[in-house]
Amino acid sequence: MKNENPNSAPDNASLGVVAVHLMKGVVYRDQNPAVWQQLEELHGPVLDYVRIMGLDLILDEAEGYAFLRQLDDDAEDAPEQTKMPRLVARRPLSFPVSLLCVLLRKKMVEQDASGGDTRLILTREQIVEMMRVFLPDRANEARLFDQIDTHINKVSEFGFLKKLAGNPPAWEVRRIIKALVDADWLADFNDKLKVYRDHADTLV
Repeated sequence: MKNENPNSAPDNASLGVVAVHLMKGVVYRDQNPAVWQQLEELHGPVLDYVRIMGLDLILDEAEGYAFLRQLDDDAEDAPEQTKMPRLVARRPLSFPVSLLCVLLRKKMVEQDASGGDTRLILTREQIVEMMRVFLPDRANEARLFDQIDTHINKVSEFGFLKKLAGNPPAWEVRRIIKALVDADWLADFNDKLKVYRDHADTLV
């Protein structure tokens, strides 16, 4: 529950702990419950603090994640010295990584619609089967698996996949992917897949 007393002064130590965790990446409720509780209690002060640095706090209580996003400066004609330096670096996604994110998001929509487990867990083979029709070198399975492993690792670095212990290897799709691949992406999903197929065919 968020801090309901507007006159209470925030704990600067706790505020600093929460801010540092957010600066380092996504904060998940299940992975770091202590920091999550502090974040809920200090939601207002944290939001005020990060906005001084040109950042916005995205907190999804239902899904259990929070992260910082750069506030866009729409004033293109503003003097350069008045523009806030970009603190959160843009991460351009390659074609295969973008494709994997879209496919994972679609898989999550399908599972949510079925009313089953809220956790989406996929094996390496399942991810390979999802991607293989869109990628070149489909005849060379060993090379294809190596390529897809590289894309999986990159998506994991971004925090959208969490590798689980066990054999065969499996990954949990983190629900923060909903914040990346939104409803607008999914609305024209079929068009995107056609573009991906055409792109893959030109590389064969």
